[in-house]
Amino acid sequence: MVKDVRERSIDPASQEMLSIAQRAGIETAWDRFEKQQPQCGFGELGLCCRNCNMGPCRIDPFGEGPVKGVCGATADIMVARNLLRSIAAGAAAHSDHARDVAQTFQLLVDGKAPSYGIKDQAKLERLMKEYGVATPAALAEAILEEFGKQNGPIQFTRRAPAKRQELWQKLGIEPRGIDREIVECMHRTTMGVDNDYVNLVLHGLRTSLADGWGGSMIATELQDVMFGTPTPTFSEANLGVLEPDLVNVIVHGHEPLLSEMIVAAATDPELIERARGQGAAGINVAGICCTGNEVLMRHGVPVAGNFLQQELAVATGAVDAMVVDVQCIMPALGALSGCFHTKFISTSPKAKFPGMTHMEFHEENALQTAKEIVSAAVMNYKNRDPAKVHIPDIKSKCMVGFSVESIVETLGGSLDPLLGAITSGAVRGIGAVVGCNNPKVQQDYGHINLVKELIRNNVLVVNTGCNAQACAKAGLLLPEAADLAGEGLKGVCKALGIPPVLHMGSCVDISRILVAAAAIANALGVDISDLPAAGAAPEWMSEKAVAIGAYVVGSGVFTVLGTVPPILGSQAVAGLLTSGAKDVLGATFAVEPDPMKAAALMIDHIDSQRQKLGI
Repeated sequence: MVKDVRERSIDPASQEMLSIAQRAGIETAWDRFEKQQPQCGFGELGLCCRNCNMGPCRIDPFGEGPVKGVCGATADIMVARNLLRSIAAGAAAHSDHARDVAQTFQLLVDGKAPSYGIKDQAKLERLMKEYGVATPAALAEAILEEFGKQNGPIQFTRRAPAKRQELWQKLGIEPRGIDREIVECMHRTTMGVDNDYVNLVLHGLRTSLADGWGGSMIATELQDVMFGTPTPTFSEANLGVLEPDLVNVIVHGHEPLLSEMIVAAATDPELIERARGQGAAGINVAGICCTGNEVLMRHGVPVAGNFLQQELAVATGAVDAMVVDVQCIMPALGALSGCFHTKFISTSPKAKFPGMTHMEFHEENALQTAKEIVSAAVMNYKNRDPAKVHIPDIKSKCMVGFSVESIVETLGGSLDPLLGAITSGAVRGIGAVVGCNNPKVQQDYGHINLVKELIRNNVLVVNTGCNAQACAKAGLLLPEAADLAGEGLKGVCKALGIPPVLHMGSCVDISRILVAAAAIANALGVDISDLPAAGAAPEWMSEKAVAIGAYVVGSGVFTVLGTVPPILGSQAVAGLLTSGAKDVLGATFAVEPDPMKAAALMIDHIDSQRQKLGI
């Protein structure tokens, strides 16, 4: 059955490739999503449990069937346990990313990873001072100890306002150690352990904070040290960045340890000459998902798309190698690559896929491995079938790379101009919009419409991840996009020469947003929860997003979710997260699939906070 591709995505490049895929009989995530319908109603509500072999158990939300699991677990217990396990998985993903980065940093300072270097000496020295150590080797050891700590505190939590730290301590949710909190999630949710939904949710918040103010922040800071703290630069986004006469290498996943080396290898004169020998004009590297964001903001490497475009990129027939590391990589890529000439190259011992070519990446000889991977792509160029090549002539320019440091520099070395703009009302508040794509939502529809409505109402938007890439494709990451903003925000952007939507990086770089929020709160002498700020994840799908949402709310930021989390099977858990947490954390979740209504919720919250601050 032919589908109207406009119902699947608002992105014209994606629409074009979806039409090509339909005519060629190529299955995509959207097709598989439709084949799953109707999806399990018990699962959607969080009312299924397989945590022991007396199950799997399910609870009937209408009271016509079982109202307890075999062990006696109620809906409240079941939903809370499932939520906690999702947070554990999300926190583990970001924190294992951070561990890899920290271990590479340790190899670097020990002289065992010669492919890497120190690109931001000033940040390295600031981190050493923050940790109270005198050498880079001691810093590496201290950071790695954060994972195995038993009693805390995690050092970067000291960046939060004192009032927020006191609240975490009062609630017993100050994270003690990254791995400890994740392991305790699994223990608590094992049959016969924690069966109090409030206690379970509180530990979920503690675990998520260990991610946001621990793992994710460690990843961001050390990546800046090794690869450079981003500064504003221009690039391009969408499938049109692929080149018909170049060897196209896509880096996809999340850890820049690999992608940084691929970018370096692609400039090697010998490999470029080898590409010419194969009939190509040179080598082109492009990114997808967060590893794409990493090289986009540091090197201006173009981004081919966000999460739901990974299959469409292969379907162009022009990708000579899809090089992946970890996270958000569809196992469907192997079979799809087999329909074309594309080499699907996995690199991590943690992540293998059907139909892959495995070229394992080790930091000790990183550049050499990267050259071997790029060489494989180069030698594959001659296998392209010109009849299968179709690259949409669609791409947009974008301005990216707004780290906290570069934002402060843009403001003249101080946050005072931003605070003044907020106080005067020129900037109504700040909206942090992040998260994935999800085939439950027309691709990019939630992202773009929410962001446009926020800036129209003078809300300065900061974003990361797939939202940032959606905005890049839509032209919202350009100074000219200020013309779409309200008069106050437009004036600020025109004066500074910046977009109304600031690209702050990958998903782990949501930690940059936490640092910025803490700095603003400290400058005003208030808690983060007092700020005229709100967060949103309009199209989220990953367990990582569950952990992110939890640590953002746990840090005091009202957050709107655009896809429904599996908690509605418990009125108690849903009520705690969307209402009861307000009196405890100063922030809650809201669920609103309509991006215009979601923007209204965020603006109402921002206005209420302005009123409380008397501005």
